[in-house]
Amino acid sequence: MAPSFNDENSLFNFVVKEGNGVKGLVDLGLTEVPDRYIQPPHHRINNKQAAGSHENLIIDLSEFDGPNHEQVVKAIAHASETLGFFQVVNHGVPLELLESLKVVAHQFFGQPVEKKVVYLKGVSPTPLVQYGTSFVPENEKAWEWRDFVTMTYTNDAEARELWPNDCKEVVLEFIKTTSEMVQKLLQALINNLGVKVGDSRFHELTGFNTVNLNFYPPCPNPELTVGIGRHSDAGMLTVLLQDNIGGLYVRKAEPDHASPGNELWVEIPPVHGALVMNVGDSLQILSNGRYQSAEHRVRTTNTVSRVAVPIFNGPLPTTKFGPFPEIVARDGVARYKEVVYGEYLKSYFEKSLDGKKSLEFASME
Repeated sequence: MAPSFNDENSLFNFVVKEGNGVKGLVDLGLTEVPDRYIQPPHHRINNKQAAGSHENLIIDLSEFDGPNHEQVVKAIAHASETLGFFQVVNHGVPLELLESLKVVAHQFFGQPVEKKVVYLKGVSPTPLVQYGTSFVPENEKAWEWRDFVTMTYTNDAEARELWPNDCKEVVLEFIKTTSEMVQKLLQALINNLGVKVGDSRFHELTGFNTVNLNFYPPCPNPELTVGIGRHSDAGMLTVLLQDNIGGLYVRKAEPDHASPGNELWVEIPPVHGALVMNVGDSLQILSNGRYQSAEHRVRTTNTVSRVAVPIFNGPLPTTKFGPFPEIVARDGVARYKEVVYGEYLKSYFEKSLDGKKSLEFASME
């Protein structure tokens, strides 16, 4: 039964509990978004605030293991200290795989709802696969125009047994082919801080991966909605494949701390064959604030459906971590306290997305 768009309970049941999601609404042929999706004015994406692409945003990783290694590391570190975002090319991930990822993402969300609700939050046969919509719709005043499925990686055998059949092999290959790159970048960023980390500790800090397939159906009122609200990621480093439609915006840090609605946002344009990288909260904590987790958000479009596939790399859930002692000794102050990553994630997912407020969980203040 189609929901009454004016009845929040009916809408919640249709979109969230029954798993129809935003795609289910679009398939009904709606011509304007329900009130529940209308964002407060200061959360909407105003193109007048958007700057062009950031200088030195694209980094060629073919130079990483050659004579220009130091220059590449400096470029990566500079991007991580300022915008918290950069794009990489010549990264070693086959372009055919990236195209296949986009195809299987569209295929997953194009299935009948009965196939998707098998993995619905709360009823999924495994905690390793969760299908849902928005971020935490139970807690949000305004919902995001997005459906998603999250797959947590433990090992190949469990992934092949428990992940959705139609996308598991391609997603697994995406994790495998990006893993070495992510490890190299994180090792370089940590070394750049003047810190040495042993292999077992490095694994504790970087050994946890989850993958999202994000789906953004066309929206009749893109100026009133967001695909994903403003937030930073919880982990160490995120690898993102965007399609050629675009819509990702990153907040540019400003010295005068511009008020909400007046900040400057940089669009991260789609570049064929590139992968987008961004710093997460955990790397900001470990670096004692030297590296900046990037506050970002995603706009909607009224033309076509788009997909994006991020891999979130982070510490193992049982790992306790705080700022590296060497950096605290140098800085003379610890800006963050020690936290257990699993507890950080629990706090992160209990709240609505709200900029970088997730970091308050680890704040010393």
